[in-house]
Amino acid sequence: MLDLNYIRNNKEEILAGLDKRNFEAPQLLDDIIALDQQRRSQQTELDALLAQANTLAKEIGSLFKTGQAEKAAPLKEQSTALKSQTKTLQEALQKTNAELLELRTRIPNVPHTSVVKGNSEEDNEVVAQHGNIPKLGENALPHWELAAKYHLIDFELGNKITGAGFPVYKGKGARLQRALIQFFLDENTAAGYQEMQVPHVVNAASGFGTGQLPDKEGQMYHITGDDLYLIPTAEVPLTNIYRDTLMQEHELPVALTGYTPCFRREAGSYGAHVRGLNRLHQFDKVEIVRIEKPENGIKALDEMVAHVQQLLSKLELPYRILRLCGGDLGFTAALTYDFEVYSTAQERWLEISSVSVFNTFQAERLQLRYKTKSGEKIVPYTLNGSALALPRILAGLLENFQTPQGIEIPKALHPYTGFTHIEL
Repeated sequence: MLDLNYIRNNKEEILAGLDKRNFEAPQLLDDIIALDQQRRSQQTELDALLAQANTLAKEIGSLFKTGQAEKAAPLKEQSTALKSQTKTLQEALQKTNAELLELRTRIPNVPHTSVVKGNSEEDNEVVAQHGNIPKLGENALPHWELAAKYHLIDFELGNKITGAGFPVYKGKGARLQRALIQFFLDENTAAGYQEMQVPHVVNAASGFGTGQLPDKEGQMYHITGDDLYLIPTAEVPLTNIYRDTLMQEHELPVALTGYTPCFRREAGSYGAHVRGLNRLHQFDKVEIVRIEKPENGIKALDEMVAHVQQLLSKLELPYRILRLCGGDLGFTAALTYDFEVYSTAQERWLEISSVSVFNTFQAERLQLRYKTKSGEKIVPYTLNGSALALPRILAGLLENFQTPQGIEIPKALHPYTGFTHIEL
């Protein structure tokens, strides 16, 4: 959520940034600025009334103490009238604040200056590509056929138990999943991220804090009886650890990691491009989250991108990095780098990680601040990234490491799997 002072003083800059997203907001910003002026006027008037009421209360008390109760009577009438005015104004101010908050939640984050204008993923910029794409034989199989052939994943069984998009991992498939999770967590903690175990369901305040609510695209699973939500990513509970918190400057930076299952409805996702592990309703992911001083935000983003790079390098997977254009940028993000792994059997790139900086956008929603040594309260930057999401990583491993004899396992995973290859 954009800061009110920023909106008030930088309207043209915001409009120029939102134009990169193809988001037109002149009227919305005008309405916010007008409501903010109304809010400030109401607050000034309310403060004056409260000060007047406080002065009257002291005068009335003094008169009663000195035995001049008859002189206090008209002042008490004034005090009663002031209380009525104050109540009316407080209710009006509360309504204005609610309307202002609702309007502010409609505005997406302003893209970083490096983000280019664009309409869709077709306009994203490839900024790096690493690794060699293996050449497979004519009989190479996509991962869903490999999973069936080597008895690693049962999609039909998951469909029977729950529905499409909820696979069952079996035998070495389950072991490989567990190995990847442990590998990612070990790598993250070695890089300085503190491991956390967090709830897999959150309340509405947490969903609002990181920007998943209001759920404009209907992607979250809602537990209606308890008004709770299944998490779409560990970003939500990890970041919300610091909701409504005033940190001290020396506590920054914060670097957290956590493994969770993730749940996404993925409404409207159909067709061959979402077959197998390409898109699921439940999947495993290891997340990294950082909270930084504003001046360190972009440096921290670069460090997170470098960290994900080394994970993929250790897994010996060919990958590329894209900087998302304005039209493909998430609602809350200021700058996002997507990582894609090449699926040799499918002959296409698969997104496996997004690493983003949100500037102060999430922290404003979270009401998160840190206090400097001089006593100033500052809104920090928040960042997060997948390190890594498992389904498409597993798909890439199965497809890119398949041989006529079976599936080889990258050396980095050998200590975790307990086996070096998968065969019939």
